[in-house]
This record gives sequence, structure tokens and C-alpha cells, in this order.
Amino acid sequence: MHVAARDELQAFTTKDGSEIREFHHTSVQSLAEASLPEGQATERHYHAATEEIYVVLEGEGDLEIDGERRRLRPGDAALIPPGAWHEIAAASDLRFLCCCVPPYRDEDTFFA
Repeated sequence: MHVAARDELQAFTTKDGSEIREFHHTSVQSLAEASLPEGQATERHYHAATEEIYVVLEGEGDLEIDGERRRLRPGDAALIPPGAWHEIAAASDLRFLCCCVPPYRDEDTFFA
């Protein structure tokens, strides 16, 4: 059994600018918690191979996917398909889960 305790996870910053704590990273998928302080946004980007799901835990954020915008609140889950340009801006301190299939890799993150 592999159980990851949030308080024991080392935080790091991804290429898009969000702070991440990675719970699990296998050859098939990854699960991380991302945090953005109020007023901060990720850099607009896409992943060629990776599909992502964001699940908001705390705060609110404005998610843009390929030009479509929506305010996300706790309990909302957004699907980001591979190849979709996206960014999220924190309207308040924002904390969300990010599930990636295949798992997140810096090498699969592309900017304009």
C-alpha cells in the first residue's frame, strides 16, 4: 500500500508557475495538489500528450481552455484535453487537485 501524506510532500514549482505537491506519480497517471495565491495565474500552455482534470478544493479561479472561460469554485471539476491551450487565474487563494494521464512531465508542457 502506498499512502502519501500531504504534510510530508515536498512542494515545487512547475514550468507553468503553480506550486505543486505530488501525491502519486506512476507510469500511467499522476495526482498532485496545486496552489496559486490570489492574483497569480499559471502561464498559458498546453500538453501534447497529457489529459488533465482539475478539481477545486478551496478558493475560486478563472479557467480558460482554448478561449472559453469559466469561474471554478470548490467542488467543480474541469477536463482539459491533450493539446488544449489553458491557464488558470486565482480570484482568491486557490487550491486544486490535478490528475494527469499520462503523468505530468515538464517535457510535455509547451508555451506560445
